[in-house]
Amino acid sequence: MDMNNVNIEEIVKQVLAGMAGTAPAASASAAPAAAPAGAIPKTAHVAVLTEKEHFDIKEYPIPAIGDDDILVKVEGCGVCGTDAHEFKRDPFNLIPVALGHEGTGEIVAMGKNVKTDTAGKPVKIGDKVVTCMIFKDDPEITMFDLNKKNVGGADVYGLLPDDDIHLNGWFSDYIFIRGGEFGSTFFREGSSIFNVSDLDLDSRILIEPCAVLIHAVERAKTTGILRFNSRVVVQGCGPIGLICIAVLRTMGIENICAVDGNQQRLDFAKRMGATMSVNFMEHKGIEALSEAVKDQFGGHLADFAFQCTGSPVAHANIYKFIRNGGGLCELGFFINGGDATINPHFDLCSKEITLVGSWVYTLRDYATTFDFLKRAKAIGLPMSELITHKFPLEEINEALETNLAMTGLKIAIVNK
Repeated sequence: MDMNNVNIEEIVKQVLAGMAGTAPAASASAAPAAAPAGAIPKTAHVAVLTEKEHFDIKEYPIPAIGDDDILVKVEGCGVCGTDAHEFKRDPFNLIPVALGHEGTGEIVAMGKNVKTDTAGKPVKIGDKVVTCMIFKDDPEITMFDLNKKNVGGADVYGLLPDDDIHLNGWFSDYIFIRGGEFGSTFFREGSSIFNVSDLDLDSRILIEPCAVLIHAVERAKTTGILRFNSRVVVQGCGPIGLICIAVLRTMGIENICAVDGNQQRLDFAKRMGATMSVNFMEHKGIEALSEAVKDQFGGHLADFAFQCTGSPVAHANIYKFIRNGGGLCELGFFINGGDATINPHFDLCSKEITLVGSWVYTLRDYATTFDFLKRAKAIGLPMSELITHKFPLEEINEALETNLAMTGLKIAIVNK
């Protein structure tokens, strides 16, 4: 025995505890692995939306870790437009709810059956992870089918009804990923998780919104119209539109026109890969705006367009930017934003526009996103600058108000 490594004080404490009959009983089953640095607290702090436009920080006990469960210490989580909609209007009727689905953190405890992530990559204590969808249908198909089937009926951590666990969203300091039919890769009736330890924190916070755009571009490619030398319009330069531009740029597409009414965002769009821009505030009427877009392309309309705003008026206008035989991907409406008025004859049929909708992502898109973020960084796109504001958990109400005020781009909650 190496006496230099013996903790005499600890041994004495254990002996005295045993003599007093207070020694801890041996567990009947294998105890879950625990984080080597620092003890796991007994409780977690969770930001719960208790009424419209108001979060309360609540404290809940951290449950025992089952054989198929994972406990993650949250490092950060982006504020999504969906979070803002729920904060403002509760369109999903979830209140009270623990929000936050653009999160990432470090595994601090996990059950004995947890060996790999959804892609088959080994996971261990200390690894950095993100969650994807909780697939209710067939996650094997969603992950491996080259036809990229739509996710269908899927849930997501951060938009789950409240239950007796409460640690269901990433706006917290711990999130509890529950196991079920684990099968070495899938958690809790289709829950999914990815090991992303090779990405920095800002990149990990951006994974979920980037996956939305990876999926949208993959949908656009199915039309056969989006090509290397295509003239492309991206309408809306919030985080979604800006990421769309970055995805297109990493594919080698350079003929990109950004359309927005905020000049600061248009300037940033050029840093993200747009080669030209049109500020709709400088043009009166859709005909003038359409001519401005056409002028940017040397007298030609766009081959393809991405509508990223969630505005019914913007959707109605965008057909005017697209050439006959062109394509459109609509991805801005993640909630019901109202009806858009178009003329099917002039806008769609007579122009033979190929229209595709895009809705969230698949597991394959998530895996592709990791490579996209590395590629974007390698070619110098300022992805991390998308995150313009960072707030601690206790200031989450201020964070959501900042998001709604549109004074920045991506807002994030970052734990200390």
